[in-house]
Amino acid sequence: MAPSSLTIGTRGSKLALWQANWVKEQLERRHPELSVELAIIKTTGDKITDVPLAQVGGKGLFVKEIEEALLDGRADLAVHSMKDVPTVFPEGLGLVVTTEREDPRDALLSPRYDSLEALPQGARVGTASLRRQAQLLARRPDLAITPLRGNLDTRLKKLEAGEFDAILLACAGLSRLGWGAGITHPIPVETCLPAIGQGALGLECRLDDAATRERIAFLNHPETAAAVAAERAFLARLEGGCQVPIAAHGRLAGDRLTLHGLVADERGRRVVRGREEGAAVEAEAIGTRLAERLLEQGAAPILEELYGG
Repeated sequence: MAPSSLTIGTRGSKLALWQANWVKEQLERRHPELSVELAIIKTTGDKITDVPLAQVGGKGLFVKEIEEALLDGRADLAVHSMKDVPTVFPEGLGLVVTTEREDPRDALLSPRYDSLEALPQGARVGTASLRRQAQLLARRPDLAITPLRGNLDTRLKKLEAGEFDAILLACAGLSRLGWGAGITHPIPVETCLPAIGQGALGLECRLDDAATRERIAFLNHPETAAAVAAERAFLARLEGGCQVPIAAHGRLAGDRLTLHGLVADERGRRVVRGREEGAAVEAEAIGTRLAERLLEQGAAPILEELYGG
């Protein structure tokens, strides 16, 4: 008989708690007999608040401690922002569900300017993402990109205080925290390719926990799962982490999947782009093929420099 309770391991940020509570509500609605609790776990990424994450390096900065809780039984399920999930899992754990993707775009927030093109020469733009930085500078090398960390409220207060002319944030996170109406300037994915998995949630559990796997299966969204699988295969072949200027976005049209990908240096001086398409059932192969093509077209030396030669 399946256990009557389930513990979700989650970070303690507002966004992480929103995501975990959303999954909790879905599970309790689907399984009224189930009692779901949250276990808040502080990760390495949460503990480092005064240094840009790109300088910290490594992979899994926001998931490692949660995975340890899964392995030792303190948690049965982990809810992650998919863009934070490494492409390799500890033995015994795996990604079981990919939820339907929210808006994958980034948003430009500014009290005075309504587009990237409208920003004045030398405008101060805040972002914690090298991916965003590289793509912005490729279009506007005059911009002064400044590291911006902290929770959503902190970032918005810094913008209101005039520390920045504009900041960039993910549309999905803004919407989930009730700021969706404030997204007046979403950036097209053609202008700024999203992070791998951006907008989707990933549910991870112990692979031998059949009861949990069965309970959460209804949350899987096959179309999103295929697109994200292609994006993650692209990232895996490039051996990248979430703090490297690598971007990809997959889209499905019927049973066909189109993947756009990008590798850039941190300043956006060298940008290698491409697209690959094929049958959605071959999602991972599509991602791998695109990565190998970009490596041949100039991405390899860029990545060698980023990874320290």
